[in-house]
Amino acid sequence: MSFLVFGPYCGGDVPCLHTHLDALLLVTLVEVGYLLAVRHARRKFGAPAVSQRHIVYFTLGVLVLFLGAGTPIHDISEQYLFSVHMFQHTIFTLVAPPLMLMGIAEPILQPIVKNSVLLRGLRTATQPLVAFVLFNLITLVTHLPFAVDFSLRNHPFHFVIHVILVLAALVMWWPVLSPIKEIPRLSPPFQMGFLFIQSLVPTVLTAFIIFAGSSIYDFYRDAPRIWGTTAVSDQQIAGAVMKLIGGLILWVAIGIIFFHWYGQEEEKAREPLRWEDVESELSEMGLTRRS
Repeated sequence: MSFLVFGPYCGGDVPCLHTHLDALLLVTLVEVGYLLAVRHARRKFGAPAVSQRHIVYFTLGVLVLFLGAGTPIHDISEQYLFSVHMFQHTIFTLVAPPLMLMGIAEPILQPIVKNSVLLRGLRTATQPLVAFVLFNLITLVTHLPFAVDFSLRNHPFHFVIHVILVLAALVMWWPVLSPIKEIPRLSPPFQMGFLFIQSLVPTVLTAFIIFAGSSIYDFYRDAPRIWGTTAVSDQQIAGAVMKLIGGLILWVAIGIIFFHWYGQEEEKAREPLRWEDVESELSEMGLTRRS
């Protein structure tokens, strides 16, 4: 029966797990950089500029990144199971980035907003169509057999792939969770439509992975088998993780957007009717003139 051990004394079908100080250092730098930006924003714009809620969201996002990069999830995904590899990529792209964006208050990004070149570049990259195509193209390329096999045999390249995936995911989520008015969010119906289409796109890749009939990744075909999985069953589980867990996350986001939007509309409907609104409607219908 397989089990997990830490340290160098492992072999055979026993996963060898290591402490990832590089991952710990990276997420620590990200968190410290964020907290310094929060401190600067609060000094410049006042304490309410960045709420505790923002800090909690961003910190949770950073912790999710560490969960994928600095815990046994990383070792098992990099040495043994494609299904865990796919779970790792799912939390890197669909869990950590939206949490981090929800933790970024507008004052934190003022240096970017005030730099016309940076703002123009960010605005271009986060256009819904550009963001959608960019994210899905990167996801597709990084999961092609040659890319997966090469990255797993070249650790620095694998690290770069992870960074690119997270950045592409931040861009993809931006039209839904933009923290700055200079690049406004899509309206709620378009947010839901955007995420709905995003939930459908991985179907082609997952179908290819699930129904291939044989292992399409040389690295995982030759990897030591653990937990009673075969290379093919592991690959099928990986496809299911990408489709089912990824789809569930996106549909939860759609549901949250819908109920938040519905609540806003209900609140507006309960507001007393103002004469200015009536006069504006009459003017639109050509029944009166605006003074």
